[in-house]
Amino acid sequence: MPTPTPGWLGSPTPDYLGPTWRSRRIYLRDDDGGAPRGRTEFAVLVHEVDAEQLVAASGMAALWIPGFVDTFFHVEHAAAWREANVALVGLDMRRAGRALIGRHRDDVRDMSVRNEEIGRAIEVLRAWGAKKVILIGHSTGGLQVPLFAAANPGAADALILNSPWFDHNGSDLQKKQLTALVDRLGARLPLLRIGKLDPAYARRLHVDFGGEFRFDPAHKPLDSEPVLAGFFRGVRRAQARLAAGLHITAPILVAHSSASGNPTKPSDAELDSTDVVLNVEDMVRLAPRLGPNVDLLAVPGGRHDLSLSPGPARAFYTERTISWALDNASTATRY
Repeated sequence: MPTPTPGWLGSPTPDYLGPTWRSRRIYLRDDDGGAPRGRTEFAVLVHEVDAEQLVAASGMAALWIPGFVDTFFHVEHAAAWREANVALVGLDMRRAGRALIGRHRDDVRDMSVRNEEIGRAIEVLRAWGAKKVILIGHSTGGLQVPLFAAANPGAADALILNSPWFDHNGSDLQKKQLTALVDRLGARLPLLRIGKLDPAYARRLHVDFGGEFRFDPAHKPLDSEPVLAGFFRGVRRAQARLAAGLHITAPILVAHSSASGNPTKPSDAELDSTDVVLNVEDMVRLAPRLGPNVDLLAVPGGRHDLSLSPGPARAFYTERTISWALDNASTATRY
C-alpha cells in the first residue's frame, strides 16, 4: 500500500537525471532572515522511481547533502549504493540547486535553518520503511550533517562526511581577524559580497569542459559565484560550534583526499587528484571534535568531491564508504 503523503511533501515529477529519476518538493516554514519575501520556500528530494520499494525491502537508505553552490547529480554513485540494496536519495536544500528561489544562491545566514529539510527528508525515508538512515554530507554539507546530528540525536544511524568544511581554508589572519570583521558585517549586510568561488573545479567535472559528469549549470554554476557575508558568518559560527565539540555518538566516517592542492591557482593535475577547495589537515585535526566514534579514510588521488574523483580514486572511495556504512549502520543503536 502506498505511503500517505504529508501536506508538506509535493508530488514526484520527472527529473533531468534520467527517465528513472524523480524530484519532489519539501515545503518549509522556518526562516533565518534569508527567505525571499512572499515566496514559500522548499527543498527538493531527488530519488529513483522505485526508491520507496527498495527502501522497504532493504530497510536502509542513504541521504546525500550537497555542498556550497552545489546540487545532487550523482547517478553513478547512486548505482553503486543500489547494488548494495541501499537507495541513495539526494536533497537539494533551500536557496540552492533545484530549490533556488530568486538570485541569491546559498543565502543562508544560520546553518541550523536547514535542519528542517534534513529532518523532513528523513521522515520520508522512515515512512518508506528505513530502519537505518545514513547521512552523507559533502563539503558544506559535511558541516551541516554533524550539526544536524548533534541537534537531533537518533535521527540518523551513521554519518559519512565527504571532504567536510570544518575550517576556513586560509591564513591565520583570515581565520581570526577576517572572521571577526565578517561576523559584524554579515549581521548587518548579509548580502554583501566578500569573495567569489572560482569556476575551475566545477568546469573540470562537466562534460562540456572535458569532464566525466553531466549536471545542470543552473543548479551547479560553471561561472564564478559570489560568497555572501551572511553565509560566511553563518558557516564560521557553525565551525566554531564544531570546534567546541559536538558529542555525536553515532558512528562517523570522515573521508578526505590524500593531499590538498593550490586553492587559488590549481594546476590540471591538482584539479584531478587533490582537494583544491579545502585543507585536508583541517579535516583530520578537527574530526575528533565530532564525537567518540570517528573513523578516517584517506583517498589516494581524491578530488574535493571524492565520489567524482578519477576512476581509481572514485572506486576506492565508493567501495570503502559503502562497506563502512553497511557495517556500522547495521550495528548502530538508536537512542
